[in-house]
Amino acid sequence: MSAPPVKMAPLPPWGSAVAGATGAVIANALVYPLDIVKTRLQVQIKRKAGTGETVVIDPHHYESTIHAIQKIIEHEGITGLYAGIQGSLLGVASTNFAYFYWYSVVRTLYTTYKKSPKPASTAAELSLGAVAGALAQLFTIPVAVITTRQQTQPKAERKGIWETGKEVIESEDGWTGLWRGLKASLVLVVNPSITYGAYQRLREYLFPGRTALRPWEAFCLGALSKMLATLATQPLIVAKVGLQSRPPPAREGKPFKTFGEVMAYIIEHEGPLALFKGIGPQILKGLLVQGILMMTKERMELVFMLLFAYVKIYRAQKLQALQSRLKEKALPVAEKVVSGIKESVPVTMK
Repeated sequence: MSAPPVKMAPLPPWGSAVAGATGAVIANALVYPLDIVKTRLQVQIKRKAGTGETVVIDPHHYESTIHAIQKIIEHEGITGLYAGIQGSLLGVASTNFAYFYWYSVVRTLYTTYKKSPKPASTAAELSLGAVAGALAQLFTIPVAVITTRQQTQPKAERKGIWETGKEVIESEDGWTGLWRGLKASLVLVVNPSITYGAYQRLREYLFPGRTALRPWEAFCLGALSKMLATLATQPLIVAKVGLQSRPPPAREGKPFKTFGEVMAYIIEHEGPLALFKGIGPQILKGLLVQGILMMTKERMELVFMLLFAYVKIYRAQKLQALQSRLKEKALPVAEKVVSGIKESVPVTMK
């Protein structure tokens, strides 16, 4: 018996979540040193003196991405480029799983109850992404706070995930310190919403009617959409990192309270352009991560869809075989019963 043709059913929300989380972990693991560099560049503070001389406040000052990599290797070794990677990948996996799960749920609800058959508008795509991002941040921001602390701690003071979390809790903020930067994170949901909103719109415009993209197509779309989102939200990204990291030495341990306070402090000491510090590695990391993520996610979703389709066929074939066996066993029994009934009928009634 030939198998029926494979029908590609849409993935359930958890399938999209697993595919997205897998792609995100692979992508971030590959470019993690860039994440360390952009974080270090974003938290360092320098002050411009009246004579135009730059006075560095931080013990180690990085002039560029390459300079930062060289200095980190010089002072901390190769392992310094991977400080906090366990917590980071845990945060990446949980955040992306939550994001893609909720994005799939809210998008499915939207398309189910939307009366118009037309594709979702750009505003609708951005709104769906923002809702999914907000829900994801509420559950996963403590991991981001711990990871940022680990990435910005000196090598001699670096601790594990649990010890760093305990340090945050024992600070003046208490348990709420694990949600430090939540407001900035909720504002920053516009970043993934712009990213995935732009990705969906570009995909519908450039590849209409396509259910699956080639790896290079998904990579290019993901990279382009992430670059647009990063350029639009970089000042908020810098402010969020400042909120979640240790306060600069000049503040004598006093943490920032709002991302507005961080931005004001940066502008006062470094000027407005400092709100875009670390933009180079941030964009490079975003291009690579988003490109690899979407390329991997597309492949993983295709694998899951094929797996689900074949499982459905396998179950249907098993059910059909069971029905055939039951029929084969039941038919002789039914024939015996009918024969017995005929033999028991009196001759006069025949």
